[in-house]
Amino acid sequence: MIKHLKSEEEFLDLTSNGNVLVDFYADWCGPCKIMGEILESVDGNIVKVNTDAFPRLAQKFGVMSIPTLILFKDGSEADKLIGLQSKNDIIEFINK
Repeated sequence: MIKHLKSEEEFLDLTSNGNVLVDFYADWCGPCKIMGEILESVDGNIVKVNTDAFPRLAQKFGVMSIPTLILFKDGSEADKLIGLQSKNDIIEFINK
């Protein structure tokens, strides 16, 4: 299920339990649009964070380029992927 972040406060609630994949993106980013389409076909908890709307979150997690995927496990950052990824790579990343 994909959820679009609506507030910074909501971020902790959405990432605190289980495995959650967070997609840092921007609407103007071409590779981000492609990644978004790929993520729609991936099962799992996915949170999309628009870096233009939430720059402090992007800075907090060291997002220097987009798209960036960060996997959270029970509220803690577990791993990070930068750049456009294939569906298979994303599934393997989530299941690590």
